[in-house]
Amino acid sequence: MKATINHVWLIMLIIALANQSLVAQIRISGTVRDIKGEQLPGVNVVQKNTTNGNVTDQQGRYTLVLRSDAPQSIVFNYIGFEAQDIPVNGKVSIDVILKEKRESLNEVVVLGYTSQKRSNITGAVSSVRMADVEPRRVADVAQVLQGQVAGVQITQSTGAPGEGINIRIRGEGTFGDNSPLFIVDGTPTRDISFLNPSDMQSVTVLKDASAAAIYGSRASAGVIVITTKMGTTGKSVIDVNYFNGIQQVSNLPTMLNKTQYMDKVEEAWNNSGYPGTNPYTGDKSRTDLSNTNWLDELFETGHSQNLQLSANGGSEKVKYLLSGAYYSQDGIVIYKNDQYQRLNFRSNVIGNLNDRLTVGSNVQFTYGKQDKLSSKGDEPGIIRHAFIRPPVLSVFKNTDDPTYSSTNPFTDLPFYKADGTYESNKYEFSSNPIALAYFTNDKRSNFRTFGNIYGEYALLKNKDLKFRTNVGVDLNFSHNKAFNQNFGDDDGGGAAEDKGLGRKNRPNSLNEDRGQESTITWNNTLNYNKSIEKHVFSALVGSEYITNHSSSIGGTRNRFEYTQEEFQYLDYGNSLTNVWSSGSGAEWTLFSLFGSANYAYDSKYFITGNLRADASSRFGPNNQWGYFPSVSVGWKVSEENFMKSVNWLSDLKLRASIGKLGNQEIGNYTYLTLFTKTGEEVKLLRYGNPDLKWETTTQNNIGVDFGMLKNKIYLSVDYFKKKTTGILLPLSLPRIVGDVEATIVNAGEVSNSGFEVDLGYRNSDRAFRYSISGNIGTLTNRVDKLHPNLPNIIGQVTKTEVGHPLNSLYGFKMDGIYQNQAEIDDYLFGTVNPSELPGDIKFKDFNGDGIINDQDRAYIGNPNPKFSYGINLSASYKGFDFSALLQGVGGVDKYNDLKKIIDYDSRPFNHSIRVLDSWHGEGTSNTIPRSTFNDNGSSKTSSIFVEDASYMRLKNIELGYSFRSILAKSKLNVQNIRFYVSGQNLFTVTDYTGLDPESTDILDKGTYPQSRAILFGVNVKF
Repeated sequence: MKATINHVWLIMLIIALANQSLVAQIRISGTVRDIKGEQLPGVNVVQKNTTNGNVTDQQGRYTLVLRSDAPQSIVFNYIGFEAQDIPVNGKVSIDVILKEKRESLNEVVVLGYTSQKRSNITGAVSSVRMADVEPRRVADVAQVLQGQVAGVQITQSTGAPGEGINIRIRGEGTFGDNSPLFIVDGTPTRDISFLNPSDMQSVTVLKDASAAAIYGSRASAGVIVITTKMGTTGKSVIDVNYFNGIQQVSNLPTMLNKTQYMDKVEEAWNNSGYPGTNPYTGDKSRTDLSNTNWLDELFETGHSQNLQLSANGGSEKVKYLLSGAYYSQDGIVIYKNDQYQRLNFRSNVIGNLNDRLTVGSNVQFTYGKQDKLSSKGDEPGIIRHAFIRPPVLSVFKNTDDPTYSSTNPFTDLPFYKADGTYESNKYEFSSNPIALAYFTNDKRSNFRTFGNIYGEYALLKNKDLKFRTNVGVDLNFSHNKAFNQNFGDDDGGGAAEDKGLGRKNRPNSLNEDRGQESTITWNNTLNYNKSIEKHVFSALVGSEYITNHSSSIGGTRNRFEYTQEEFQYLDYGNSLTNVWSSGSGAEWTLFSLFGSANYAYDSKYFITGNLRADASSRFGPNNQWGYFPSVSVGWKVSEENFMKSVNWLSDLKLRASIGKLGNQEIGNYTYLTLFTKTGEEVKLLRYGNPDLKWETTTQNNIGVDFGMLKNKIYLSVDYFKKKTTGILLPLSLPRIVGDVEATIVNAGEVSNSGFEVDLGYRNSDRAFRYSISGNIGTLTNRVDKLHPNLPNIIGQVTKTEVGHPLNSLYGFKMDGIYQNQAEIDDYLFGTVNPSELPGDIKFKDFNGDGIINDQDRAYIGNPNPKFSYGINLSASYKGFDFSALLQGVGGVDKYNDLKKIIDYDSRPFNHSIRVLDSWHGEGTSNTIPRSTFNDNGSSKTSSIFVEDASYMRLKNIELGYSFRSILAKSKLNVQNIRFYVSGQNLFTVTDYTGLDPESTDILDKGTYPQSRAILFGVNVKF
């Protein structure tokens, strides 16, 4: 009997083990496709809540053996598609169709310290759709964001490689720094030029005070939150992307050729009233006149290339991503002294040490190198000189010229002779732009380490409370080195020891400086989330400590005996005279406490409150603390019962917010009184201001979000009013006080208001998928208050005054061209001896006294755009895809100083062919004055040179083809190969006659233009 029982137990044990083995060996297989029926390789197929997983092969097929000790459910994940969680329910074969991910109201939006579902957001928050910006083949992250968000204007300062990008959120609100604050993976920074655009995972723009108040004193100009890509669970994926292309200048004006130029200067002499024989008449028959097109000589075909590699993968415990990139660009100016190169490396590792503790690090290294070229008409003005240099001068001297040198073969002074004489009285002695480009040797390099490490621990039984600590590091090393080589012709000037040297960079010199800056950020937060039936509550409290240290050292020496690169160091220069050195250092600290609370009831009613308190070392002891509160509310009307019958309406939400933000972007120690000591004498340099405090920006915002047809059509509209008070201004004291620097005071007020509209339509339910989205933002800017002792602020061509926009253009108003002497005598009746002649510019006499003087100046233009916009188009069919971006601004004026010198200047510069239509007799022109070497009115700052700089530009267009479906049928271990061709800045619609309407400078002296580019690329995923 006992033996029988033992046998029974043995049989039962064998059966149990067999059953267990059978359960453990449940094998599931199937195929994963997209909505078009194409197989998807590389899809992560993972048993729920485990690391037990696999990936689909090239035919989209998978096989997975399920564990018995885990949920019998499979999760399918693929980048760009919605995840699916499918129960097994006894099946052994499961085929899956993944849908392309569409912007969802359940999408979680990263706001910096916290994240929220899009449906719960009550502030003015815009997320950039990453699919729209992926085709932008540009070097700078800021360029990628151009045209993507209503109310955000992004402009490239010039087209020179490596130049900065300007970002303005809801306009200019202060006289100082208007740049937004960036939060990159939780670490704040004022600069994102070091980021690799391909590393971006998400971008969120916090525009109003409700969204940005959690960042307090640094958020008055808005906040842009960027998260970078992270590793994903599953098999490692390797991604390689390479493009290569060319750039060319476009939209150049046509300049006078030799014959036209000689005719024009001959005419100018005849109109100048000079005695004697016209010297240009005889020069027309000279045989040594060239016919140089200086623009053709200066601009060449540029070249750019980019190589991007990344690898990511991992398990539920550890996920990783490694990426590296190399970008280089050789600009459109001749020779290779306008190059830019950047090398990026980034690593991201996330470890789930247990079900409560997560740690991670995100570190990137960037090395950038720029060959700096004068790009804004600034000294030495390479672009500017290419326009004004007469065409009768050649680029190079003849080799038989006694002044020719193989090390300096360029022409310089016009028709320079060995005896040191030249014809500058007839031909303006502008610089040779080709020589300037050749001898430019200004190298800038930057090494930057940016990143953070963090840990997050979930508290309480249900993990509703999370503590997170984060340490961010921003370490920046810069090195600038410019060697100024002596060149050009000897004009007889200079110091005694420099006699015989060329007039450019006399004597040669080296300027070199090095700097370093470190910013450490440590923040700690407690985040609580709780849902009880219809109530959803979240709260955040935290602290942040930021400390910044910077220092620099520099020096210059001149008269280098040897100028080869090996000797371009300070030690090889003259060490006895004109030796200069400098060194400086500074530091600032910010300590902050902040809190945020969100409450939602029944997914219908929402309220959010924020409060931040900041203490900054940049402000006086009486006002170091600043407090920045905000509150916002939302009502999701579409969830009300009375809206349930409106089937076409997917979403309708009303929003409103109010709050305060701050600005601390001023110099360090500006509140202190400064003295200097020379010998025994102590001298006051500046009176301090212990009451110096924050600039405060108050914003009101109302908005509506409107979705139709399951949110295929989505519309967001916002109206905002933004007022900045206590603006920091430098106030000069009366001379009776002494010769002291200006004291910084809180005095000015500026207001901005406008509408912002985002509208999009996406259809991805068919084989032919397409989307179109557009945004537009309007802006009204006005100065409301200045200090009584500073009633206006005067710039070179601007005036800032109460009642007008910031930096309004100010000058004389053109009222035509004087056609005859009688018109002059009648109009200038208050002028005893008018110097004006028929053909000169006629200016408006605003006070009617018959005299044109400073009393007749007026506001002649507004450099603040009235609106900006962007339009994104995309489509795909089978393997083909297409995307395009149109971007532009409207209602903006710019002072075209280049037009002044090439169309109106009375010196013997070269001119554009527009001067061929200049006034040459009564009734011939009422817009372009007579040609003369005397002042024809063009020397005045006037409306003649103020132009509408509105534009619409095709920023990007790209066409690609993917071989995914073909590769799925092959045996190659490649997920996808995509070839593409991309065009940048292919056309611009504008009335602006300058080189680039997009440039940021109000005064355009001849900007290095953005170039038209064609790029070819390939993207391979393994």
